[in-house]
Amino acid sequence: MKLNLKVWRQRSNNDKGAFATYQVEANEHMSFLEMLDVLNEQLIAKKETPVAFEHDCREGICGACSMVINGRPHGPQQGTTTCQLHMRAFEDGDTIFIEPFRARAFPVVKDLVVDRSGFDRIIQSGGFVSVNTGQAQDGNAIPIEKDLAGEAFDAATCIGCGACVAACPNGAAMLFTSAKVTHLGLLPQGKVEHSKRVLSMVKAMDEEGFGMCSNVGACSVECPKEISLENIARMNRDYIGASLASDKTV
Repeated sequence: MKLNLKVWRQRSNNDKGAFATYQVEANEHMSFLEMLDVLNEQLIAKKETPVAFEHDCREGICGACSMVINGRPHGPQQGTTTCQLHMRAFEDGDTIFIEPFRARAFPVVKDLVVDRSGFDRIIQSGGFVSVNTGQAQDGNAIPIEKDLAGEAFDAATCIGCGACVAACPNGAAMLFTSAKVTHLGLLPQGKVEHSKRVLSMVKAMDEEGFGMCSNVGACSVECPKEISLENIARMNRDYIGASLASDKTV
């Protein structure tokens, strides 16, 4: 299948950047990243600079392959990362627009690569459990209700790719942050410092320059792990409760 690619090229964050047009021939069984590999082989053969893009596991579990394809983070298929998107999702002769994630808190490094280290700093602010557990306990030592454990696991499936930020018209990171707050806060090991965690992670999120949530819902729709909006509602409730409790102790 022959494809026309409109790829965003930008040498650095200080450059303006623009779309460049390329033609590539791909097999329908290729993944999207394999198709980009073919494009880069063509560019290298012509002594041109290859397109910079991120990837790691190529198995849909690391989130590194983040890019906007035809206006949608990770492409047209719901619940799919870019690396798990295959070229059979497109037609012969299609024109495909490929861009980096667009958000003030995700500055472009080069071409399709953005700096998502803001997520790392949000995690560092509270995405951990610091209670002294001593030696490793047996897996069944602390009984956890099945439905509660399921909700925590669903939130923990977030891979931190940033699709929620790219999909949000405000560039909000509420879905990501709420997923991290929720999966620890629902479990007994995380409840000890839950109030402190939600306050510190929301503060870190704001300091990184992410926008405010306006309940558009695009974040959950475009999330490759389909994280629920219920996590945002839960975090908002917990944040208000923690803020009120904090004010009373001052």
